[in-house]
Amino acid sequence: MPRKSEDGRKTGIDSWREETSGPSSKKKEKAKGGRAKARRGKTRRPHNGKKMPQEARRYVSTLVVLVVACIVCVFLFTPLSEKITQGLDISGGVSVIMTASKADGSDVTSDDMATATTIVTNRVNSLGASEATVQQQGTNSILVQIPGATDAESAVDTIGKTGKLEFVKVSDIGDADALAQINAGTEDVELKEGTYTAFMTGEDIKSVTVAQSSTSSSGDYVVDITLNDEGTQLFADVTKELVSTNGKIAIVLDGVVNSAPAVQSEITGGQVEISGGYTQSQAKSLKTVLDSGSLPVTLTYSESRVVGPTLGQDSLSQGLMAIAIGVAIVVIYLFFFYRGLGLLTFGSIGVFGIVYLGILAILSYYGAFALSLAGLAGIVLTIGMAADSSILVLERFREEIRMGRSVRNASLSGVKHGIGTSVDADVVTLVSALALFFIAVGSVKGFGLTLALGIACDIITMFCFKAPALRLLARGTIQKNPRFWGIQEDLDEAAERAAAKEAEKGHGSTVSKADAKAGKGGADNA
Repeated sequence: MPRKSEDGRKTGIDSWREETSGPSSKKKEKAKGGRAKARRGKTRRPHNGKKMPQEARRYVSTLVVLVVACIVCVFLFTPLSEKITQGLDISGGVSVIMTASKADGSDVTSDDMATATTIVTNRVNSLGASEATVQQQGTNSILVQIPGATDAESAVDTIGKTGKLEFVKVSDIGDADALAQINAGTEDVELKEGTYTAFMTGEDIKSVTVAQSSTSSSGDYVVDITLNDEGTQLFADVTKELVSTNGKIAIVLDGVVNSAPAVQSEITGGQVEISGGYTQSQAKSLKTVLDSGSLPVTLTYSESRVVGPTLGQDSLSQGLMAIAIGVAIVVIYLFFFYRGLGLLTFGSIGVFGIVYLGILAILSYYGAFALSLAGLAGIVLTIGMAADSSILVLERFREEIRMGRSVRNASLSGVKHGIGTSVDADVVTLVSALALFFIAVGSVKGFGLTLALGIACDIITMFCFKAPALRLLARGTIQKNPRFWGIQEDLDEAAERAAAKEAEKGHGSTVSKADAKAGKGGADNA
């Protein structure tokens, strides 16, 4: 029981406990705790230096990556005349008209022409020709245009060969003169139709490859053929039959004996080698013919010529001059209406052009693109679309400011909605461009390709340049000099709207008070 003095106060240890647990003691402890928290807060306070915010760092990183990509693109397309392939109507090329006929004199059918056109197209594509045109003309003619080619004869030899491969036992050849020439080792002996019977054709070929001959001292190339299962068995049976007499097998291509090796052993692996002192290009041409299959008709060229450009280099220079003048007019227009913000559009067009040319240079390197005048028109169109996208983003940015948003918030929401609208429009145009590319032929196909690539570059530019650049500038640079950046009028309009709104709100509250006072007076009178 606690001890108390005569006046009722606690004494001794009990008095000390009361003092330590009393209100004053609690206040002291609370003060000590507050000082401790202050010290802890002071030690945990971050460094008050000019550290770039994470959001700004992300914008800067995107722009740095874009700059590096642009430098690589400049390296890829410089010089333009060498790195970007030019089409037939700009640099010239080979134009060939071939007429189809049948060996038996029968009429050429539409199915025969469709098959022949497909095979010729495959052969032209295998040559690595870009922007080449293969079109059927009339009922029995095929027009082939190959940009950049200069040797019409070699092109016709490759694309116009019938490609009929046959394997013939020399003992079955009925032409005595041809047989004597083959036995004497004469090359390219022509066999007359009906004087021989083939035991196997090119239909039994599984794959064709080109390799350098291991037995030739001059580095000649050979064409290696792999047969399918049926052809392998058939070739094995024939070689088994001829091995005892070292009989010969003639390899006949389009009625001409390519080679006639003697059978030294039974061949069961299905591997056949065609040798004839070929260079690498000749061996590849033969591979192209064998890969595409034999033509159902015989093609003879009725006209073959090396053509110059239809409009020529002068037209190309005039087209490039038109592009430069158009871009200059657009830039002047943007500076007049958007002032400093026009720099962003000018920069976006520059980035767009650099990335675009880099992609065209890569495609040209791999033989997938050749610039034609129709393709040049597609490029001009996409440059206008890129400028239009920039204007759309800038207008939405300014509209957000006029609605009362801060410059920074307007850059976030305005760019987001502006790019979204622009991408929607680009996707619609992209569908049309892809339809032209996959369905159309010739120069229209090139127009579709350049249009589609331009749309892709525009989307890349919007996300990698327009958005981060505008948002980065909106964090302070634009606000410091709004008149230069062309948003002073927008800020003034936003202020006027806010003032009018406040005035309307104040007028409404005054009217409400007057009405309330009038109502109260009426009640008192009543």
